[in-house]
Amino acid sequence: MLYGYAGKILTINLNTGKASADHIPEDLARDYLGGRGFVARLLYDRLDPGTDPLGPENIIVVATGPLSGHLLPGSGKTHFGALSPATGGYGDSNLGGHFGPTLKYAGYDCMIIEGKADQLSTIIIDNETVKIVPDQGLKGKGAIEAEQELKERLGEDYQLLTIGPAGENKVAFACISHDFGRQAGRTGVAAVLGSKNIKAVAVRGTKKIPVFDAKRAQEKGEEMYKVCFGKPGFKTWTPFGTASITDWANEVGAFPTRNFQTSYAEFHEKINGQAIVDRLLVTDKGCFGCPTPCGKYGHTTTALGSAYVEGPEYESIATLGGSCCLEEIEEVAYANYVCDQLGIDTISAGVVVSFAMECFEKGVISAEEVGREISFGSLEDTVYLLEKIAAREGIGDVLAEGVKQAAAIFGDGSESYAIHVKGLEWSGYECRNAPGMMLSYMTADVGAHHNRSWALGYDVSQSDADVSELIEAGTGGKLEISTPDGKVDHVISMQHSRPLFDALGICRLQSMEIGFETFHYEEVFELITGRRLSWQEMLAISERIWQLTRQFNVKHIEGFGRDWDYPPRRFMEEPVPSGPNEGRYISKEILDKMLDEYYEKRGWDKNGIPKPQTLARFGLD
Repeated sequence: MLYGYAGKILTINLNTGKASADHIPEDLARDYLGGRGFVARLLYDRLDPGTDPLGPENIIVVATGPLSGHLLPGSGKTHFGALSPATGGYGDSNLGGHFGPTLKYAGYDCMIIEGKADQLSTIIIDNETVKIVPDQGLKGKGAIEAEQELKERLGEDYQLLTIGPAGENKVAFACISHDFGRQAGRTGVAAVLGSKNIKAVAVRGTKKIPVFDAKRAQEKGEEMYKVCFGKPGFKTWTPFGTASITDWANEVGAFPTRNFQTSYAEFHEKINGQAIVDRLLVTDKGCFGCPTPCGKYGHTTTALGSAYVEGPEYESIATLGGSCCLEEIEEVAYANYVCDQLGIDTISAGVVVSFAMECFEKGVISAEEVGREISFGSLEDTVYLLEKIAAREGIGDVLAEGVKQAAAIFGDGSESYAIHVKGLEWSGYECRNAPGMMLSYMTADVGAHHNRSWALGYDVSQSDADVSELIEAGTGGKLEISTPDGKVDHVISMQHSRPLFDALGICRLQSMEIGFETFHYEEVFELITGRRLSWQEMLAISERIWQLTRQFNVKHIEGFGRDWDYPPRRFMEEPVPSGPNEGRYISKEILDKMLDEYYEKRGWDKNGIPKPQTLARFGLD
């Protein structure tokens, strides 16, 4: 028996309308834990080179972890993965809320959706009963609206995943929505659901999860809550959630502004965490088992209308607020609400919209092509572009593919300010004075995403001690930046620790934000699963997953290698024009030195391809 797991993989074949449940292979649980690990292994094994991300042969994997659904702090995480329509390579995303625990209570650790339904449908799972129900009445409805309608139809016992019009129309950065404001936002997983004609997934579960030592596991869980409540960071984190970082990011010159043209916004205090509390907040909102509710559910009123919305989180503030220059928290929240209804990832949405605004400002695209004049700072223009993207109308059809593809079509130098890596838009930190964070974005397996390795704090903590001495202005204003010792090691370390939480199926914020010690996870993992693993042994499993997702990109992206790891030219050639980091940038020469060191320590060749002996060392040969 696999203690801690529900024990089954549910496979739903949309071509045949049949569902089957198979036991979780013990070696899969042993070598990959769950969550992100299950997603990576199952995708690698089941997808052939040449697979169309939006074709019926692609699959979407939904996976929980061994700690998901137990009475532990933050145990509500669910992981999603598919061949990404945004990058053509490995794609995954995760969300909190209550879906994952409910899937386990229905008897499944993992769900695989394959094939394509012949019409728009909803998958309904009620323990062993699985139905694929035609649901044309939901066509074109917003993700939040669809969830509300399904809740009224099925009842509160069901937990739901929905997609909006953007997912139906296969926008490359469409997101899956859950619990009226939680999203699996990155890499276009909702576009894959849309390509399969699935509008929603509903699950109800009433089963128990077997636990190795239930009594002691319950006692340990209670202890873990008490430890969380006693941490100094508990009282400072909870009131503002992720938005609490807004002022700090701006102060250190890492807040993206005007499509990452600069890294400081004069208006940051009007869109920070305090502004949310003072002007929007209705109540705090947490996920399953959460002692530190970071969600801020609020109400906003603007000239375009009013709405209830969860958020905005920091990333939405950074990209919709900073990058698009929406200078009032009410406007950021409303744009967030529009993204949620349309089913669009707010990170990519903000970067794509601000890219279009810069292209218009610089004459790359015209009012005739756009359908109107657009400018930074306009909520009306932001919403106009979001709606065009979701509907794939006019200029929106180009922007719906993301900034990499749009820049290839627009040309005229726009590639320099298409802010992405591997085709995935950059999340909310400007890095021209943060070598570690820059390397984190460059080498993230899914593309430019912060959650794999948040090295910015390390960059900043080191700056006064030694980084400032290593960054000196050269001739002609060019900056020569030497890579500080330890940066590469720190990035690699974080690329193992942060994704490990995604494999365990538990939120990392308790550990990363309030200082919850990792030995607690070792202890409770053993009590739940009966398997004794040190944190270092778990990190070794996380490293195996990292090697596998790199090899996944080698397998699926023609010509994949070093060139795919570079940031846009803006970050290598254009000095920051204003703010605390004025004049700073990181040259390609320095980035190459960092990549060389990173590749060597990863066991990859100079082109960033895992060596055969490296794959063999992790049992991937």
